[in-house]
Amino acid sequence: MSERTNTDDDRDEAAMATARARLYRLLAATFDGETETIAAALDQGAFAGVADVFPIDIETADLRGDGYDADSLAIGYDNLFVVPGTHYVPPFASAHAIDPSEAFESDSRYHTAGEAGELLGDPAADMAQLYAAAGFSPERGDDIPDHIAACFEFMRALCEREAALLEGDGSESNLDAVREIQARTLSRLGWIDRFEEAVASRDTVEGVFAAIARLARTFTAWDAQEVVQADEQPSETAPS
Repeated sequence: MSERTNTDDDRDEAAMATARARLYRLLAATFDGETETIAAALDQGAFAGVADVFPIDIETADLRGDGYDADSLAIGYDNLFVVPGTHYVPPFASAHAIDPSEAFESDSRYHTAGEAGELLGDPAADMAQLYAAAGFSPERGDDIPDHIAACFEFMRALCEREAALLEGDGSESNLDAVREIQARTLSRLGWIDRFEEAVASRDTVEGVFAAIARLARTFTAWDAQEVVQADEQPSETAPS
């Protein structure tokens, strides 16, 4: 197993991997309902600061300010992502799948058997396999493998692993393996396009979660294209 020599390029790549991990950590906390973290990030301009680190073009006016409190954000989060109703947007990939899973059956009034939109469908199985391959057990996402918070938590862990390998002269094979799992994960996040569109259509009052979902969509598309360079395009609409 060949060892790598730490270079200036490695240190730059490690810094970028660390920055990516920080954003994925913040996105994971957001979509797992940590509203105190969200309020603090908005107050400190953490979301808006993304534009200073990553070359992505996104409107940040709704991602800064001290007028948000955790309690009001919690109500908005629950209405969007927890309580089924007129504003509900399922925060997991299976609900946004275009094609139904082969063995899907449900008596839920929110889904029709044989149609896409199930809970714990093929996308959940795909993510569970990736977690197992990496020896990872998500703590976020309510035990739903394809929950957006679990997916972002996984990407955070992978980016941290990449940074550690780059900083510690890890082997090329280990680095390649981590990046390959990142690429496979990002290739399965194309559903975030449909998720973001749904959030934008329902979060029409304050628009905080719509803005964060837009950031997540833009960032994951950029991450796949420019950093990981995944073979499969993860987003149905490329970032501007």
